[in-house]
Amino acid sequence: MKKFYLIDDDTIFVFLTRKTLQVANLSTDLTVFEDGKKALLDLELAANQPDLLPDVIFLDLNMPVLDGWGFLEEYSLLEPKLSKKIEIYIVSSSISPSELERSQNIPVVTDFLTKPLSRSKFVEIFDGAEV
Repeated sequence: MKKFYLIDDDTIFVFLTRKTLQVANLSTDLTVFEDGKKALLDLELAANQPDLLPDVIFLDLNMPVLDGWGFLEEYSLLEPKLSKKIEIYIVSSSISPSELERSQNIPVVTDFLTKPLSRSKFVEIFDGAEV
């Protein structure tokens, strides 16, 4: 079973993500965090336990406490200590070219995706995620 983290405070997107994964019949373990700080703490606690780490992180940019950009800064420092490679997808409602360009300059980011995500995109990511 593939493990996904969804770091997003948008309850509608969280609901749609759960439903889309269910309808697509993807066997996943989805953990939701409303801000980047909680997700980072979880990653730090599981750093040496690859079975507890996610395969994929879907990351929103605009959140309270610690936004997506702050998460990426702290994650970049934590990443060398993690016992597993994790794919990070920025998932944003923004179509700002500057945000897309900024994300492309962050080595830990796999891709920048615009909300909402289609079922086929979830399947593509699910099929490509390492376990």
